Amino acid sequence: MLKIIARRVFVAIPTLVLVTLIVFGLQKILPGDPLLTMAGEERDPQVLAFLREKYRLDDPFHVQYLAWLGNVLTGDFGNSLRTGVPVSTLIAQKLPVTLQLAVMAIIMAMLIGIPAGIIAAVRKGTVTDYAANAVALSGMSIPNFWLGIILIMIVSVQWRLLPASGYVPLTEDPLQSLRTMLMPSFVLGTALAAYLMRHTRSAMLGVLTSDYIRTARAKGLLPKTVILKHALRNALMPIVTLSTLLFGELLAGAVLTEQVFTIPGFGKLIVDAVFTRDYAVVQGVVLCTAVGFIFMNLIADVLYILINPRLRHPQ
Repeated sequence: MLKIIARRVFVAIPTLVLVTLIVFGLQKILPGDPLLTMAGEERDPQVLAFLREKYRLDDPFHVQYLAWLGNVLTGDFGNSLRTGVPVSTLIAQKLPVTLQLAVMAIIMAMLIGIPAGIIAAVRKGTVTDYAANAVALSGMSIPNFWLGIILIMIVSVQWRLLPASGYVPLTEDPLQSLRTMLMPSFVLGTALAAYLMRHTRSAMLGVLTSDYIRTARAKGLLPKTVILKHALRNALMPIVTLSTLLFGELLAGAVLTEQVFTIPGFGKLIVDAVFTRDYAVVQGVVLCTAVGFIFMNLIADVLYILINPRLRHPQ
C-alpha cells in the first residue's frame, strides 16, 4: 500500500510543477499593471523604476519564475501588492475559515445525498424514486445565493434562530462558530447533495443487478445486509471520486455564498485580489487550491485501496 501511495505522490510532482508554471504564467498575460496602483496617483517614474527592480519585473520570464518558485518552496509567497501583508499570513487567516465551511458542507451533503441515493435505487420506479430525483434536480437548479438570502430572511430575520452573517473562529467560541456556519454549509451542502444523490443512485443501480447480489439474496441474507454491506461497498468508488472532487472545489472558496453570509474565506480573498490586480495573492491562493486538489486525489486513491483490497496488489 505504501508503494502505491509513493507512486501516486511521485506522479503528482510533475503535475504540481506544471500547475506552478501555469499559475505564474497566466498572471503575466492579464491586462493592467499593478505597479500603477502601488505607485499612487502621481506615478513618479522613479518610484515605478524602484518597484520594478524590487519585484524583478524587468528580468526574463524564466528568471522570475525560478526565483518565485524558490521562494514558494521555502513558504514565502511574497507580499500583497495592495496591503504589503505577507501572502502566507493572509492564507493562514483565510484557510481555516474555508476548511471549516468545506468540511461542514461536504458532511451535510453526504448525510443527505448518499442515503437519498440508496433509497432511490432500492425503490427504483416508485414514488420515492421520482420524488428523490425531483428534489435532486431542484437542488442543482436553485442558485446558492438565492437560497442563502431566503434562509436569512426566514431563519434569521423572522425566526431569529441563527445569525444572519459573520464568522466566529472555532477556537474562540466553538458553539457560536458552528451556529454562524450552519446556514452557509447547508446552502452549499444541499447543492452538493443533489449531485451525490444522483451518482449514488446510478452506482447502486449498477451494483444491485450484479450476480453476487442475487447470490446474497438467494442465501437469505437480510435486505439491510445485502444493501449496506455488499451493494454499497462496491458502489462507493464513484461516490468517493465525486466527494473528493466536490471537496476540492469547496477549497477554492464558495464566492457567492461567502459574499451573502459575509464569510472571510478564500472566495472573498481571491475576488478582492483579482479586482485590485494583487497578483501575489492570486498566485498564492490558486496554488494552495491546486495543492488541495492534488491532495484530495491522493486521499481518493488511498480510499480506493481501503474499499477494494484487490487494488493493493495490482497485476
